[in-house]
Amino acid sequence: MQKIPLIAVVGPTASGKTGLGIELALEYGGEVISADSMQIYKGISIASAAPSDRETKGIKHHLVEFLNREDSFSVADYVNLADKTIYDVFSRGKQPILVGGTGLYVNSLVDGIEFAKQETDIELRTELEEEMEKVGAEEMLRRLSAFDHEAAEKLHPNNKRRIIRAFEVYKTTGITQTQQNAISRQKGSKYNSVLIGITYYDREILYNRINARVDKMLQSGLLEEAKTTLTLSIGEGAMQAIGHKELHRYLRGEVSLQQAVETLKTETRRYAKRQLTWFNKRDDINWIYADRENVLERAKEIINRREING
Repeated sequence: MQKIPLIAVVGPTASGKTGLGIELALEYGGEVISADSMQIYKGISIASAAPSDRETKGIKHHLVEFLNREDSFSVADYVNLADKTIYDVFSRGKQPILVGGTGLYVNSLVDGIEFAKQETDIELRTELEEEMEKVGAEEMLRRLSAFDHEAAEKLHPNNKRRIIRAFEVYKTTGITQTQQNAISRQKGSKYNSVLIGITYYDREILYNRINARVDKMLQSGLLEEAKTTLTLSIGEGAMQAIGHKELHRYLRGEVSLQQAVETLKTETRRYAKRQLTWFNKRDDINWIYADRENVLERAKEIINRREING
C-alpha cells in the first residue's frame, strides 16, 4: 500500500512554524493540518496563537478551533481525526502539511501509533484524581516511574491528565503505556514523512521572539480572553493553555499585572525548552536555524531532496 506523502513542520513556540507551513502550502499546493493541543479549542485563539484569516493567505487549515473550551481531547482522539483529515486532503490532490509544536501529537501520528479502545473506569479515574490531589503530581510521577519509567520521564508534572491516564492504562490492561505504544508501532506508519524543525542557533533570539509575542497577545486582547476561562475548573480543556492560567492570578487579585505577565513570559520560555528537548529525541528531524539560514529555501531543498512523492 502506497504511503501518503506528509510534510511536517515542528519546533518550539514562536519559532515561525505557522508562517513556514503556509509558505510551503502555497509552494506545493497543500493544506495545513494543525498539531497543536491548544489550537483545537474555540475561544482561545489569542493564547494559542491560532493563525488569523489574514495570516493563512487563503490556505485551508484543519483541526483548528473546533472543540469547546471545557471539553477534553486525548492524543488517541487527535490521531484518529488527523489520520482521516490527512487522507481527505491527499484524496483531493492536495499536499498534507502538518504544522505544530505538540510533540506527543506529532510523534503519535507520524510514527503510526495505534491506541487500543478502552472504556473509561469512572471509579478508578476518580480514585486517581483524589490521590493526585492528596499527594501531588511529583509523587504520582515517582510512583509511575516504578512500573513505567519511560512514560514518567516524558511527562511533565503539569500534565496531570496524562499522568492519570498512564496509571489507568496499566491498572486496567496489565501492561504499561510504553509497552502498549511499542506494540502499536509494529504496524508501521501510514506516511512517507519529511520532518522539518525550526530552531535558533542563538537561543536568546527565540526567547526575545517569545517575549515580543506575549506583548503582542496582550495588545490583541489576551487579558479579556482570559476572563472567559476564569470560571473553568483546573485541568479542563482550555484551562491548560499557557496565557490564561497565569493571567487568572491577576484577575483574582493575587498578583500584579506586571508579575502575571513576567510569569507568562517565563513559562512560555520554559515550554519552548521542553518542546526542543522533546523533538531533539528524534533523529529524523531536519533542523533549520532561522537566524542563520533562509528558512523557506532551505525547507524546499530538504523536501525536494527527499522526493516524498516517489
